[in-house]
Amino acid sequence: MRLKGKTALVTGAASGFGKGIAERFVAEGARVAILDMNEDGAKSVADSLGEAAIAIHCDVSDGAQVADAVTRTTEAFGGLDIVVNNAGWTNANSSLMETDEATFRKIYDVNVLSIFHMTKACVPMWREQGGGVMINIGSVAGIRPRPGLTWYNSSKGAVNVMTKSLAVELAPDGIRVNCVAPVMGATGLLEKFMGMPDTPENRKKFIATVPMGRLSEARDVANATLYLASEDADFITGVVLEVDGGRTI
Repeated sequence: MRLKGKTALVTGAASGFGKGIAERFVAEGARVAILDMNEDGAKSVADSLGEAAIAIHCDVSDGAQVADAVTRTTEAFGGLDIVVNNAGWTNANSSLMETDEATFRKIYDVNVLSIFHMTKACVPMWREQGGGVMINIGSVAGIRPRPGLTWYNSSKGAVNVMTKSLAVELAPDGIRVNCVAPVMGATGLLEKFMGMPDTPENRKKFIATVPMGRLSEARDVANATLYLASEDADFITGVVLEVDGGRTI
């Protein structure tokens, strides 16, 4: 029960890593707001978690919707202690010249601008209450990039550096900011990352680049995020924690 009495908000929590994080947080005693563009999916996850969870439809690239989601969370649970910026988007794995401007903008709107919006919405409240925790889900793509994902790689590089800069500036306010950087996982974006159908044969090509011999799983990311959100990590800020089975070594 490392998060007993805490309230958290997790974006992109209707599936994949976000769902795993939300489930783990509730199991550890937190109340969680499930944010996602997929409203039905968010409701399904929230329903499965009972009274400790609520579902909120939110486009994280829209500042007004993010601010409204933060307000709704605080009204429902009486406060907000932890935010996990998990929602993400990517171009399909292909030559960098094949990505159009609309796709590029969506990548940055979802992966980077969303953190700007969440920061603007949460920091005034956290400064007033004397602290808070933000965890950004980055990627090893921002550390050791794969060909074919240049624009996605660059957005995650921005997330990784933004985490460190936010941590330095907000530390005097008692606000911790950290990042979890997973290797490719079996989520809804897997085929886009691979640039090919998700078959056992195609997976093997990518798994071969991970020393520990598998893709990341939701539980891996959830466990790392739980640690950084908990009081066990109360002196840790500005860290980009690689959850990658050795991929970036």
